[in-house]
Amino acid sequence: MINVRRAAPEDAPAMSAVLIASITELCAADHRDDPAALASWLANKTPEGVGQWFANPANTILVAERDGEIAACGAFNTDRMIILNYVAPNHRFRGVSKALLAAMEAALGPGEATLDSTLTARPFYLAAGWQEAGPAKIYRLVDGYPMRKLL
Repeated sequence: MINVRRAAPEDAPAMSAVLIASITELCAADHRDDPAALASWLANKTPEGVGQWFANPANTILVAERDGEIAACGAFNTDRMIILNYVAPNHRFRGVSKALLAAMEAALGPGEATLDSTLTARPFYLAAGWQEAGPAKIYRLVDGYPMRKLL
């Protein structure tokens, strides 16, 4: 069973582990095993870095639990932008990302929402009804693909 809930600061170490594993293992098409790109992307994904995100009142941070562990983390901000959505490699293709995205969309409520997708996640978002919203842009030495969806 998948349980999506509001994250708490004490979740930061587990969230960090999910983020690092997801980016390192699942997003190779994005960072292309380039040490500089990977280091830049992971720079704020330490437990301390993740912990700092909780201090920003513009952020709403969620986690999805599966089999008693944090399997994915996501966040959105008051600008109606999804700023984080990553799944642990061992929980991929188990409905965790879909449940987390659905929870973030529901929490955002009616209106347009945006995100910058990785190359890896683009098919996932397109299948969930998101649309391309402009050309790719470089973010932390990795391409980001602007997307939008009317919720």
